Parts: sequence; structure tokens; C-alpha cells
Amino acid sequence: MVKWGIIGCGGIARRRMIPALPECKNSQVVAVMDVDRAAADEVAAQIGARAYYTEAELLRNPDVQAVYIATPVFLHHDQVIAAAKAGKHVLAEKPIALAVSEAEEMIAACKEAGVYFTEGYMMKFHSLNEAARSMVAKGELGNIVFARAQLSCWYPDIKGAWRQDPKLGGGGSLMDMATHCYDLLQYIIGSKIKEVFAYTDTLTFKYPVEDSSTTMLKFENGAHAVVDAFFNVPDAAGQARLEVYGNKGSIQSEGTIGQMPGGRMYAYISSDSKDYDPQQNKESLDVVKREVMRKPVNMYAQEMDYLSGCIDKGKAPAFSTAEEGLFILKVAKAAYESSRTGAGTKVE
Repeated sequence: MVKWGIIGCGGIARRRMIPALPECKNSQVVAVMDVDRAAADEVAAQIGARAYYTEAELLRNPDVQAVYIATPVFLHHDQVIAAAKAGKHVLAEKPIALAVSEAEEMIAACKEAGVYFTEGYMMKFHSLNEAARSMVAKGELGNIVFARAQLSCWYPDIKGAWRQDPKLGGGGSLMDMATHCYDLLQYIIGSKIKEVFAYTDTLTFKYPVEDSSTTMLKFENGAHAVVDAFFNVPDAAGQARLEVYGNKGSIQSEGTIGQMPGGRMYAYISSDSKDYDPQQNKESLDVVKREVMRKPVNMYAQEMDYLSGCIDKGKAPAFSTAEEGLFILKVAKAAYESSRTGAGTKVE
């Protein structure tokens, strides 16, 4: 059982990771930290851990082998480097950092210290998303030509919200939510993004980050994709759609993009010949439709247990790595540049 510390007891840690802990198989949280003493004390009492009020205090605990960093983005750089120097493995929430240079320094510090570093784009651990990747890898959809990922929510003006301050979060709906979709599409399609064209706007609210973003992607294997991520769509109106199309069929789902383990996914595989049909009558086509069924899993427990497994085996993560997080940050930076210039931008 790998022993963990949690740095940051608000937001995502309290909503998702703390409730996920009973489902962890080989991870145990023994220490938590927050500058808000009441928050740290409350979470510590809830899970039977020790409370700390500074990172340095928690990192001095010899029992802690790994830390989950669930703080605002602007804090990640210093906290990850401090954890590395203390010899702790790291799982950090997304996005990895405010700047590419910061992320590179964080990765270098972990390598120098000989600790593992993964990042919290947890939707790859959703059992249906894993099934979609497997189907694509097996060629069941043929060559992938197009995909779409949609993630939206209602996030109005909130005084003091760090995600609404570009200096603290690095951006709005694109940085916070579209990056999840970039990462997930790369994972499912099995190819890296090479070029982007994006629009970002603030259409509804008054904060200085975008509440609206649409990104067109081109992958190294030639596939196209669209990612729509908005902070100004009512929660009940957005269906968190994932669509993947190949020249043999498609996968279409609702509810597999987000923080919950549910959703439904269907595969549509064509058994027709590839002759041209001028009628285009879909009702008469021979299409095999089936629901893709997988047992739901808690993505947050899975991502923590994944790093614990790597630590137990002494084997570096080959999946959900910090290097992947760095690349997604580069995609986001290219998208913002495209939005600024009105031109397609290559991901360097």
C-alpha cells in the first residue's frame, strides 16, 4: 500500500479525490495540507489522516511516498519541484503549469530526483473511453478521419475564482476544459496533434478569461477533430458528447467526458460494400449498432492507483505522464496563438 499526501484540500480534491479514496486498491492517504487550517483539519478528520498547513511540513513526513497536488495552476511549479527535492512521487492536477518553461523545469526536477511524475487528465481512465481506444487500435472503425469532443458547464462571474484570473489559471474554458478533450482525443485516436485553429471569446460573462472556445485539430495521422469547450452553457444543456468516425464506422457517446464514471456509448459498424450509394438512405443501410458495455470505474481512484502501481513495481509510468501534460500545454498555447492571429498554428 503506497502512502500518499494531498496538497490542497479544496475544489477538486474535496469534490472528487477524497470521495474516491475508499475505491483505491493500493493507495492510502496519510497526510493532507492546506493553508486554510479549517479545511485541512476537516479533511484530515474525515479520512483519518494527519493535517499540515504548509507544503514543507507535509513533505518532511517520512511516511509519505507520493503526493497529489490539487492546488490552483500557478502553484504547481514550486510545489512539484519541492516534492521532487523531498523524494516524493507526484500526481499533479491539470493543466500542468502556467508556462511551458515551468513544466519543463518540473519534469527535469523529478527526473533528477528519480521520482515519477504523472498528471491528472483522468478521463483516459474512464472505462468506456478505454474501450473506445481499444476499438480504434484494433481497427474496428477503420482509418480514423474525424472526431469531436464537447465539454461545457455554467461558470458565472465569481469573486475570487482563480480559474477566472489568467494570472492564476492560465486561461478560461480552453485551458481548463478543452485541454481535457485534446488529451482524450489523442489517447483514443492514437496520434498526436500537429496543428490547431481556434476561436476564443468572452460572450456571456465579464471575467478576463474566455468563456467560449472552439478548436479545430489536425493529427499526425491526418485525422481532423473539433473540440468545443464553453463556460456559458447551462449544465443540463451540455451532453458531453464524444464522437469518433472512421471509414468503417463510428463510436458515439454521451456522458463519458466529465468527472463522473457513467455515460452511454454506441458503436455503428458498417457491413455494406464500399460502392457509392446515390440514394444515401440511412434507414436501408446495413449497419451493426451495439452498445459498448464496460463496468464503471472511479477515474480518480484509478489515476492514483496507477501511480501507486508504478511505485510498487519500480517501473516508470508509460501512460498519463507529465511529458504528455507538457505536450497538451503546448497544444493549448498554440490554440491561443491561433485565436490571437486568426491563422492555423503548428504545435512545436
